[in-house]
Amino acid sequence: MIFDPILDLFRGKAVTIPPMDGAFRPNTELDEAQAVLEIEAPDNLAFDGEEALFSSGGDLLALSGGRPVIVAQGASPITALAAGPDGVLAIARDDGGIAIRGGAHDGTTFQPAMFGNLACPTALAFDGAGALLVAQGSACHPASDWAVDVMEKNAAGSLWRVDLAGPQAHRLASNLAFPYGILVQPQRFIVSESWRHRLVAVPRSGGAPQPLLTKLPGYPARLSSASDGGAWLALFAPRNRLIEFVLLEDEYRTTMMREIEQPNWIAPALSSGRSFLEPLQSGGVKTMGIHKPWSPTRSYGLAVKLDSDLRPVASFHSRANGRRHGITSVIEANGHVLAASKGGNAILEIDRRAGSET
Repeated sequence: MIFDPILDLFRGKAVTIPPMDGAFRPNTELDEAQAVLEIEAPDNLAFDGEEALFSSGGDLLALSGGRPVIVAQGASPITALAAGPDGVLAIARDDGGIAIRGGAHDGTTFQPAMFGNLACPTALAFDGAGALLVAQGSACHPASDWAVDVMEKNAAGSLWRVDLAGPQAHRLASNLAFPYGILVQPQRFIVSESWRHRLVAVPRSGGAPQPLLTKLPGYPARLSSASDGGAWLALFAPRNRLIEFVLLEDEYRTTMMREIEQPNWIAPALSSGRSFLEPLQSGGVKTMGIHKPWSPTRSYGLAVKLDSDLRPVASFHSRANGRRHGITSVIEANGHVLAASKGGNAILEIDRRAGSET
C-alpha cells in the first residue's frame, strides 16, 4: 500500500517470511531418499542425453553406473555447467572463465572481460547449438563469495546471451539480485533471483524482468526442465526471521562481517550444526541434545516441482535436524530425478511420486 512507507516510520518494519505450507509443507523425503553417490560438495547437475554429469570442486565428473568418472579437471572450482545439443558442454569456473567442450565450437573460451566487471558465472544454459545464456551472479564478488554478496544486499547480477560463433556477448537484463538458475522457454527465459526469493521472466530480446513466482520460503538456485512440461527448482538455503532481521540492521551487519569469521555469520548456509561457534544453537533449537526438526535453521534441504505454469505442486525436504541440506540443482536423467545436496555431500534420487503436494 502507498501508506506503508509512512507507517513504517512509526510502527517499524515487520520481519515476516512465507510459511512452509501447501505445496511447501515439510516432510522428510530427502533424508529418506536413496543416496546414489556420496562425494564432497556435489554441484551443477546436468544431463548430456546419455549420462548425468556433475561437479565437485574443480572436477567435472560423470555418474556412470553409480560410480564417478572424471571427465575434466581444473584448479578453480566449477561454478556452473550446461549440456547442449550433440553432447556439447559449457563449463564455468570461479575465476570467471567459461570453456566449451565438444560440438562445433569445441575449445572456445570466454574471458571475464566479456561480461562487464568481475565475472561471477552462476548458471549456464544453451539456447540451441549456437548460443549460450550466462547468469552473472554479481559484479562485486566471485561466485564462491555468495555469502558476502547476500549480506551486502547487492543487486549487481545480470543475464547475458553469447553468440558462440562470434563470440559476442549481449546483456539481456541487469540489476538482478544474484541470478542463480536459467530455464529456456520458446518466448522467454526464466531466471531464479536468489536474494529477492523469486523467479522472473526475461524477454528473449532483453528488457525489464517480470516477476512470476514471488515470496519463496528460501533462496532459489538452479532450474531445469521436467518431462511433463513443468520444471524443477532447487532452493539452497531457507529464509528465517533472524537473518531477515540482521539484513535490516546495517550497523550490526557491517560489524559482524568485519569482526566475525564468515562461517559463523548470521547468514544463509549450505550446512550447519558442525561447530559450537555457529549462531542459532540456543534452547529454541536444541533441547536435551535433540535438534528440533521445526526449529529455526541456517541450512535446509528443499527441492520443488513446478507445473507448466511454474506453480509449485510438490516439494521434497530435509528439515532442520536433517543431513541433506544445501540443494543446489535438480535434474531428470534417464527417467530418474537426481538432486545435488552440496551441504550434505550426496547425490540423491527423488521419488517423484512422493513429496508434499497441493
